[in-house]
Amino acid sequence: MTNRTAFITGASRGIGRACAIALAGSGARVALASRNAAQLEELAGLLRSEGREAFAVAVDMASGDSIQEAIRKTAQDFGPIAILVNNAAITKDGLAMRMKREDWDSVIGVNLTGAFVAIQQVLPAMMRERWGRIVNISSVVGEMGNPGQANYVASKAGLIGLTKAIAQEMGSRNITVNAVAPGFIETDMTAGLSEERKDNMIGHVALKRIGRPEDVAAAVRFLASEEAAYITGHVLDVNGGLYM
Repeated sequence: MTNRTAFITGASRGIGRACAIALAGSGARVALASRNAAQLEELAGLLRSEGREAFAVAVDMASGDSIQEAIRKTAQDFGPIAILVNNAAITKDGLAMRMKREDWDSVIGVNLTGAFVAIQQVLPAMMRERWGRIVNISSVVGEMGNPGQANYVASKAGLIGLTKAIAQEMGSRNITVNAVAPGFIETDMTAGLSEERKDNMIGHVALKRIGRPEDVAAAVRFLASEEAAYITGHVLDVNGGLYM
C-alpha cells in the first residue's frame, strides 16, 4: 500500500489511532479524520516525526456535507483516497422501550449513515483507479446482540449488511469491501466500565484478556493490503473467542 492514501475516520484515539499508525507503518499516506483537531494534529506530528506522510482533516460524521467536504479536501490536497477505514462511532445506550428517538437517530446517523456517505464519496476515485480497499469497523455486538444497545447493535449489524452489498456491487472493479468486528477492546468506550463488569466480560473471552486497539489495527492493515486482494464481503472477528 506504499504511497496509497488511506482515510481513517475517528482517527484521533483508540482503534482509529491504532489503524492510522499501522497503515502509516505499511507505507500508506494517512488522512486522519475526526472532530478533535488537537488530537489529530498531535498524531499527525508524531507520524511526520517518524518520516510518515500524514494529513489532519476535521469531519463531523453526523453531517453528510462535512463528510463530503473532508473527503474532497483530502483528495485535493493529499491525493485520491484508495483506502477507507470507517471507524468513527458513538454510543447512546438505553433499554429499547425507553430509548429516545433522537438517541436512536444520532447513533444510526453517525455509525451507519455516516459510513455509507463516506463510501459513496470515495467510490468514484477507486473506480477510476480500478483499485480500492474499504474496511468497515463493526462490532461483536452486531453479530450477537447486546441488551441496552439496540441503536448501536443495529448500526453495527447494518454495517455488516452494507459491507456485503457494496462488496457485490464493486467486486468487478477490483474494489474489496470487508468488515472487522472487534470484541472487548481497551478503548475510551470501555474505560468507563466497572472492574466487576470488565471481569465478567473477560470471563466470557476464550483468551481471558481484553483486546488492544493494535489487535484490531493488524486485521485492518491486512485487509487493506495486496495480500488480501481475494477477500471481499468478509467479516473478520477480532474478539479473543468471545463469540464464535
